[in-house]
Amino acid sequence: MKLIWSQCRAEIVRLLRNPYYVFSSLLMPIMFYIIFTKLVNTGVPDQEAWQAHYLMSMTTFSVMGSAILTLGIRNVQERSQGWATFMKVTPLPDHLYFFAKMVGQSVIHILSVIVIFTVGALVNNVSLPLMTWLTAGSWIVIASFAFMALGTLLGTMKKVDTAVGVGNVIFLGMAITGGMWMPLESFPSLMQSIGKWLPSHSFTDSAWAIVSGERPELRHIILLLGYTVVFILLSSYIRRKQEAGT
Repeated sequence: MKLIWSQCRAEIVRLLRNPYYVFSSLLMPIMFYIIFTKLVNTGVPDQEAWQAHYLMSMTTFSVMGSAILTLGIRNVQERSQGWATFMKVTPLPDHLYFFAKMVGQSVIHILSVIVIFTVGALVNNVSLPLMTWLTAGSWIVIASFAFMALGTLLGTMKKVDTAVGVGNVIFLGMAITGGMWMPLESFPSLMQSIGKWLPSHSFTDSAWAIVSGERPELRHIILLLGYTVVFILLSSYIRRKQEAGT
């Protein structure tokens, strides 16, 4: 237990010291939130609902980016720099090392949710019932497992530069097409049809539903579970192939 806790703490410290995490998962979503709720006139009639709605968009955007990019790229770096090989000769078994990474990443997601929710409350006086804050935050942290699974799949890539490029294309592509930046209805019909099936849309649409006093749709939950299973299976298969080839 002491080993797991030490590794969890090390993972959290490493993440907090990562300037990429601070910029892409905290500063960028907060900056977008302030721009589109304080500076840009969106013409939305119900500003109060818009500020809560866009707060969920930017919180899911933050957590999705951290899960895909921070986790995925760090995995590639660890393998390419020999850190993953070094960990195999330590007393900490592989599965506990992986568990510690997931726990550390989840703690960072909780921190991101708290920070961005606090910004929404302070900047725009977003006011929701306590249970709604807790339910929305819990949904975002739990549903982020689908994107952590995608991050582990990205982490099977061999080169850091390739992982950074591919990860950013996936992350920004899913954020835009999934409706995190602007309403899905503003896109051409083909993009709308694609967007509705992306995990990013299920992720953020469910958060919007919670702050509107509704429950996440069952199809969104099933879709996210399906993506999680597919990403884990693909990641496991590729890792086995890589280990067999070494």
